[in-house]
Parts: sequence; structure tokens; C-alpha cells
Amino acid sequence: MAFKFEQLEVWQLALDYVDLIYEIADRLPRSEEFNLKSQIVRAATSIALNIAEGSTGQTDSEQARFLGMALRSLVETVACQHLIRRRSLVAEEQLLDQAYRQAEALAVKLQAMKKAITKR
Repeated sequence: MAFKFEQLEVWQLALDYVDLIYEIADRLPRSEEFNLKSQIVRAATSIALNIAEGSTGQTDSEQARFLGMALRSLVETVACQHLIRRRSLVAEEQLLDQAYRQAEALAVKLQAMKKAITKR
């Protein structure tokens, strides 16, 4: 692996999370294609992209800023999940439960990494 971010556990977890979000998005009704589907996929993708972008030769404060953006995008996906559940837009609730658990674990990792960077 040639890039630093490829070795980060938090980035690999973010990729797994993106895969699950795509699975949920694919189950959304066509009427949500330009609303929740687009929103949740863009936010989930942004998590992995911000982790990657922040890992390359940045100062600690700059890397922490990108991790903060990744965390905000993660929270956005969780809010989308609540809307999806509330509107009963996905029949497989276990997918939403799994996504929520993965989001919790990813949030812990992102916060821990950001805290470790800012304490240097």
C-alpha cells in the first residue's frame, strides 16, 4: 500500500461503512433518488475521502480538521438513517441497525484519532 491512509484502521472501517450505506441506499424507493439516497451516499463517501485527504502531509491541526469533517459527515448519515427509519423507507430494519452500530464504532475511532492528534 503506497498511501498512509490505506493502512489506517479508521479508513478501512469507513470503507466498510460506505459499502453498507450503498446497500441501504439501493433499497430506497426511486422517489428518494435525488433526496435521501443521494444525501446519505455523498455523506458516507465524504467520511472516507476526508480521512484520506487529511492523512497526507498535513499539520496536526489540519489533519484534525479533516477528521472533524469526517465525523460531521458520519453524523449526517446517522440523521439520514433516522429519517429512513421514521418514514419506513427500507423494509430490512436489521440493515439500519447494523449501520447504526457501525456508525457508533466509527465515531469512537474518529474521535480517538482526532484527540490523539491534537494532544501532540
